[in-house]
Amino acid sequence: MVKHVVMFKLHNYAEGSSKKENAAKIKSVLDKLPAQIPIIKSYEVGLNINNSSRAYDIVVISLFESQIDLEVYLNHPAHLKAVQVIEKYREESIVVDFLTT
Repeated sequence: MVKHVVMFKLHNYAEGSSKKENAAKIKSVLDKLPAQIPIIKSYEVGLNINNSSRAYDIVVISLFESQIDLEVYLNHPAHLKAVQVIEKYREESIVVDFLTT
């Protein structure tokens, strides 16, 4: 199994909306992906509650059967569409993929 973890830091203000509003928009888009991409084994989207300046704003934790399934997910049209939405608001992101049991 492969766990895929991505964290996003958003601009304070983008596309006419606040960071909090944009985080909710992104979460809404991401929450729909498991229904559109059946190879996802588990999927969780969380919004940050930590006020630290080091904190990121959104985390996505997903699980896949294999690295091949992760690649399918990353190249799936629904995921690519979500990435386009996120790019409007994203200041930076960080990712880690690791093997798990």
